[in-house]
Amino acid sequence: MPPEGEAETPERQQGAGTQTLLRGLALLECVASGVGDVKGIAARLGTPRSTTHRILNSLVAGQYLHHVPYKGYLLGPKLIQLGMQALEQRPLVAVAHPHLVELAQRTGDTVHLGAVEGTEVLYLDKIPGTRGLEMRSRVGMRMPLASTGVGKALMLGIPRAEWPDLYERACRFSAQGLNRPPLLPWPEFEERLAGYIPKGWSFDLEENEIGIRCVGAPVRDVRGQVVAAISVASALPYMPHERMAELGPVVRATAEAISKELGWTDR
Repeated sequence: MPPEGEAETPERQQGAGTQTLLRGLALLECVASGVGDVKGIAARLGTPRSTTHRILNSLVAGQYLHHVPYKGYLLGPKLIQLGMQALEQRPLVAVAHPHLVELAQRTGDTVHLGAVEGTEVLYLDKIPGTRGLEMRSRVGMRMPLASTGVGKALMLGIPRAEWPDLYERACRFSAQGLNRPPLLPWPEFEERLAGYIPKGWSFDLEENEIGIRCVGAPVRDVRGQVVAAISVASALPYMPHERMAELGPVVRATAEAISKELGWTDR
């Protein structure tokens, strides 16, 4: 509210509306990160509980959030709908999906599609394999580029001067969680990653998750730039080094088929 005696100007109204919008978006991100109680949300946002309650009620009314009594707030059906529409509007996902399904059926393993988001890989699609294995990856999840097979494939299109920073970020991430082995020492990591460039595929040798190995390959657009990557992932018993070497050309061929639909030509 403006000070007593001052009129509510359009500029003030616009500023207040922008602040409310940003608070609402920050609140959605807060709930998405797992903080679902009013006390925790208010503390995270630094807003009074009355203000937090008001924004929460508005978001529930709009179906952006869902309230479960005595448990808290969850992301609502409207966000799920918007998320699915966002994926459908990305031509990359629509073009790649049938190729991913075919690759998953051919190999029996889980297949991923990812793209670069800052210093991380954003998972855009996931096709479960037929072996009944559950992996923690999911659509919308982000992971450090340097610690995943699909992320390393994306790094093949990133200038080599940027690799050390991506490596350090992945090392810090690995040190924070359980069931994540440390990455190789930098000289060995760099040498191995550089060795993937002429082959056109990359390996994740349990660097992201113990017991899980991946084979990844980059996807290119009409300009020849890496815009995404795919990977085949499975448990260690199904991924000995011999099979990973056999899968390399297979995964690369699928990535190239997707690339050609995006306008890339092998010159």
